[in-house]
Amino acid sequence: MPVYKYNALNTKGKEQKGIINADSDKHALDKLRQQSLYPRHLQLIGTQPLERNLKQYLSGYFQRVSQSELVLTIRQISTLLSAGMPLTTCLDSILQQIKRGSLQQIMAQIRERIHEGQSFAESMEEHPHIFPATFTAMIRAGENSGTLEIIMERLAEFGEQQENLKRKLQSSLAYPILILLVSLGVIFFLMSYVVPKVTQIFLDFDQVLPLPTIILIKLSNIIQNYWWAFPVLFLIILIFLKKWTDTYKGKKILHQQLLHLPLVGTILHNIIISRFSYTLGTLLQNDVSLIQSLSIVRNVVSNTQLQEAVNHIINEIREGNDLAKALQDHKIFPATMIQMVSAGEQSGTLETMFLKVAQTSQDYVTNKLTMLTSLLEPIMILILGGVVGFIVLAVLLPIFDMSHLIQ
Repeated sequence: MPVYKYNALNTKGKEQKGIINADSDKHALDKLRQQSLYPRHLQLIGTQPLERNLKQYLSGYFQRVSQSELVLTIRQISTLLSAGMPLTTCLDSILQQIKRGSLQQIMAQIRERIHEGQSFAESMEEHPHIFPATFTAMIRAGENSGTLEIIMERLAEFGEQQENLKRKLQSSLAYPILILLVSLGVIFFLMSYVVPKVTQIFLDFDQVLPLPTIILIKLSNIIQNYWWAFPVLFLIILIFLKKWTDTYKGKKILHQQLLHLPLVGTILHNIIISRFSYTLGTLLQNDVSLIQSLSIVRNVVSNTQLQEAVNHIINEIREGNDLAKALQDHKIFPATMIQMVSAGEQSGTLETMFLKVAQTSQDYVTNKLTMLTSLLEPIMILILGGVVGFIVLAVLLPIFDMSHLIQ
């Protein structure tokens, strides 16, 4: 459906700007007049399809919305709802603040659908590439219970929690990646420019060269003549891995191997447990049933081992078994988590226990990332020093031999 940007006057003569969805210019003008608005300017700014067809798929691919932008919008809606403003008024206010782009058009579409009688959750479900199942399930629970402002606040907290974890991961890996790129640049410069000029002198003397020098010359020739093969090979490996991991078997093997990596595997495991526990705890806290919450979590998590475990757990609960007992059948869930879940079932505080497990796992990830970063930096510097040391040694050895011959 086309999206129009309008500038109109209300019944009090005040200027009002916004966005509206309509089939045509005439339809847009009629809809504005029905809202007691008198258009001064109307401009077509884009199209937002409704049917789930190829056009919607392409729009979902190209109309990306950053997680931070989405979380900020949710937080703003939560604040306005807490102040007692109706949902449609909140969306009108948000639309005036959002910069022109995909999110603005999507929020305009949602507002129009609410005007047409749809619920907030139903309107968001038309944009699955923007709003995950967790969001729509919690908002539906909030609308049904009349606590939408509380749900929106928890959704904002949930999104901010995920964003904080993402930022910690990025900040922890930024410096080591920078060191790696600089190291590769220095080594490439030495091997492609400096080493050939120096080693050519030794070749002109036609003397027997030490093994390190021969290895260095061969490596330098490979880099000089076939440097283009390295990015091509890297790209081929990436494409192969992408195709392989697109299959369920390949993805399952990759996830299993990643979790068995020393130190890194433990961090990834705790990230998975943290996201699983936080999502499940948040859904349960907002009156979503346990089986429905597990079904949503199963679709949200990306780890195949956890997805299989959740499928088994859902079946166990449907048969009348306890959640803690169902968790015990899967090694991916740590023993402390199972004990806390068991205590939560007995005391009726299951959602609180899941949130505590999520916080504990996130604290573990933060501490281990700090330690891993502090270890990576000296290790990478040592590796760079070793490579440069080998180059220097390979260059100096023939010089020492030449000096002995001169004496």
